[in-house]
Amino acid sequence: MPKIRVLVVDDAVVVRKIVTDALSNDPTLEVVGTASNGRLALSRIPQLNPDVVTLDIEMPEMNGLEALKEIRKVYPRLPVIMFSTLTERGAAATLDALSLGASDYVTKPSNVGSVVQAQQRVRDELVPKIHALCWRVGGVARPHEAPSSGRAASGLKTMAPPVTVGGAIRLAKPNDALRPRIDIVAIGVSTGGPNALAQIFQRLPHDFPVPIVIVQHMPPLFTKLLADRLTAESPIKVEEGTAGSVLTAGKAYIAPGNYHMVVRNEGGILRLATNQEPAENSCRPAVDVLFKSVAAAVGGNTLAVILTGMGQDGLRGCEFVAEAGGEVVVQDQMSSVVWGMPGIVAGAGLANRVLPLDQIAADIVKRVRERRGSTARISAAHSLAREA
Repeated sequence: MPKIRVLVVDDAVVVRKIVTDALSNDPTLEVVGTASNGRLALSRIPQLNPDVVTLDIEMPEMNGLEALKEIRKVYPRLPVIMFSTLTERGAAATLDALSLGASDYVTKPSNVGSVVQAQQRVRDELVPKIHALCWRVGGVARPHEAPSSGRAASGLKTMAPPVTVGGAIRLAKPNDALRPRIDIVAIGVSTGGPNALAQIFQRLPHDFPVPIVIVQHMPPLFTKLLADRLTAESPIKVEEGTAGSVLTAGKAYIAPGNYHMVVRNEGGILRLATNQEPAENSCRPAVDVLFKSVAAAVGGNTLAVILTGMGQDGLRGCEFVAEAGGEVVVQDQMSSVVWGMPGIVAGAGLANRVLPLDQIAADIVKRVRERRGSTARISAAHSLAREA
């Protein structure tokens, strides 16, 4: 079976060696070349035909963002994983890269104590992302050679295998007789998330009638900057969740990096709490933690949404939502950068609807307004009857 071909681009000799040695220990990967800046990387891509590029952001001559723009012009589907520093400047540059079409990112190992530990960090964080983005290598087509149909929102071909039950998606059937009011929307997302969230939030109305809570797998600093960017691009305010905050209709709250975020129902008032309990699904914040708390706080009055992302975080949380009588919507494979999280939920038969990204915002607005509108009309009718 062909190995996944990797081009490593970084101006630091030490970093290139750490990444190369770490990846070379994986029998499914082959580092076919390195480059010390973006200009050299552009010249080597057609020579080496890599399946994935790891791209440092800060480099001389041509930095990572400049190189990424040029790569996307010629290779719109070639997976590119950015290497960023865990600083506010690095976080901002990473979000810029994702908006320009980067597939994913990893933060550079720092203060890990030894080269061996640094290599292990790279293996733990980078290798799974390479596999998720390049699963087709050894199959019908390499990622950047895939046919033009079915492109993801970022311009990349979907890079995760379908997860189905019995060869087809089995949709969960909601109890239309109950049709409970929706009091909260909970969103879980990972790889490809910032662009997916931006597309959804740009299409939400300013008077959206319920609060939204979000887990996006990101480290500290990144989540605050992401919230600020979403606010700047959408009609509603998005903020990083803080302990004790009361959830307000028409606002969204994103879990802070390195903290689980949960929702508590305190006498009918929904309030946020955060904690640093152990990671779930190797994630903190974790979608499962948030979704379980939402199901406990509001039961069937939940609309859960699982967007693009690798892994299976959100599966157990969606089980809790479904058992409580809530609804689950997942992003479809063709519009996902990685169909891991939504695919595993759909494959488990928990999804009520599987939709392309460009239809999810409209579906959320429609469902929330229908459910709350019908409830409001019933309440108004009861009030009029009492007055009569």
